[in-house]
Amino acid sequence: MTIKVLVADDHGAVRAGLVLILSGAEDIEVVGEAADGATAVRMARALRPDVVLMDVRMPGTDGIEATRQLVGDGVCEVLVLTTFDLDDYVYAAMRAGAGGFLLKSVEAPRLVEAIRQVAAGDGVLEPRVTRRMMAAFAAAATPAPPPPPAGLDELTEREHEVLACLGEGLSNAQIARRLYIGETTVKTHVSRVLTKLDLRSRVQAAILAQEHGLLPDHR
Repeated sequence: MTIKVLVADDHGAVRAGLVLILSGAEDIEVVGEAADGATAVRMARALRPDVVLMDVRMPGTDGIEATRQLVGDGVCEVLVLTTFDLDDYVYAAMRAGAGGFLLKSVEAPRLVEAIRQVAAGDGVLEPRVTRRMMAAFAAAATPAPPPPPAGLDELTEREHEVLACLGEGLSNAQIARRLYIGETTVKTHVSRVLTKLDLRSRVQAAILAQEHGLLPDHR
């Protein structure tokens, strides 16, 4: 199966580098390039890629709004590219439904594998970046975390465990090992968690778990 990818970044040299990396993977086809969010949305609706590799800060419609439109309308998955100093933008992109995020310094093999993961619905969360992002927001001057969704009480004990694992940024394979269950079973639980909590992505589930203190203490 060939994974169709649209690359969106306002820097031509960055786009060229990303296209070069992705073109080297036999199972990935770059179907288009966009220099801003509005163009990315328009092209994605026309080309129907499996994944849009989305920069966050672009002129006009930024990557956050573009992600919100594409994921909200079920057009495709979105993998966000960012740098360490853009945590606030990343947080907003995750809330918009992005399937994951990577640093722009990512090495080629990791980028290719991340595209495959997001296309398969597995999501990509870099644990150390996730922890840094969440720590920054926990320290911010916010009145209180948002109220928990009603569906939280509807989760089974196992689904609560899976949600906690998502909050740690674990992949399906890692969750399977942690909970001693099969990956197919993990996918089923993740799907049920998202449905019950009315979420669009496992990354949104991870943010919810972080916000409400649902992660286990491994210290």
